[in-house]
Amino acid sequence: MTNKKRRIGAICILIFTFLLIFFILYQKEMKSRNPITATAFKLNTVVTVTIYDSQDTSLLDEALALCDYYEEIFSRTKETSELYRLNHGTLPKGSDGFLISSELEELIRSGLSYGELSKGAFDIAIEPVSSLWDFTSGEKIVPQETAIQTALPLVNDQDVLLNNHQLSFQKEGMGLDLGAIAKGFISDRIKDFLVSKGVKSATINLGGNVLCIGNRPGNTPFRIGIQKPFADRNETAAVIEITDKSVISSGIYERYFEKDGTLYHHILNPKTGYPCDTSLVSVTIITEHGVDGDGLSTTCFALGLEKGMELINSLPDVQAVFITDDYQLHYSDNFEEEIHILS
Repeated sequence: MTNKKRRIGAICILIFTFLLIFFILYQKEMKSRNPITATAFKLNTVVTVTIYDSQDTSLLDEALALCDYYEEIFSRTKETSELYRLNHGTLPKGSDGFLISSELEELIRSGLSYGELSKGAFDIAIEPVSSLWDFTSGEKIVPQETAIQTALPLVNDQDVLLNNHQLSFQKEGMGLDLGAIAKGFISDRIKDFLVSKGVKSATINLGGNVLCIGNRPGNTPFRIGIQKPFADRNETAAVIEITDKSVISSGIYERYFEKDGTLYHHILNPKTGYPCDTSLVSVTIITEHGVDGDGLSTTCFALGLEKGMELINSLPDVQAVFITDDYQLHYSDNFEEEIHILS
């Protein structure tokens, strides 16, 4: 009887041990299937990085650190940044102008290319005008007309000369504002970093602009919502399925104020110095690179529905959704053939 009890006890211990091991392995497997994510306030917006195929949280820390690194280069307002020092003439000089980093030169060249593509509707030399406007403090101050008219002659990217990591302005008082393309560029660099570390499934969200790496686990596309203008962040105008592309929007609802019955938004017309006046409230671009989505969304908003859509339809591997002030959605050619719309 004693031996029988011992055998039963041994069997119970074995069963318990087996169940315990199974439970531990199951928990480990379930944990490995859960995505890791980190959120922080960076670049004057909320940044969230989510990785679906790795449990290495150091990758999240390094991804967010890249935001700080590039802010020290591209920020227009941070006094220690390279761009701020360029605009204020305190960078070291070479024989052909101010000495700039390769990262700053790359982003400036991208901005100049969109200036050329848009025939001046997009202009990174808008800083003398954009610095007059404040869409974040809540003070609701419209710049003096005389100040805008004084600044406008300085807004022309044709007067920006780049040569061998050196930059010069043709007119005193000029400056650059890279805010319309910097976040897209940074999201591309974060993607490059994560991919170099073996990540194949992730999302990079910079203030609602999303860049996807690959697919979700199970090889299913990511579902990305297009923000409904002036609505709650969770309310969407459409939901689309995306694989390995960026979804970037520009709209009047992002930063604006109202004064005396007029809405003033942050997308400025480089010809007038005032907010762009088109029938559009939002433009969303779907493309491979975030910097292109950033540049094209602002460019198309400035061009308006007809010219903006004409531009998009002339470009390869780019799709767009324009939302007009009657809240109608306008899709680029072949949009529904290339991108699945869920709602």
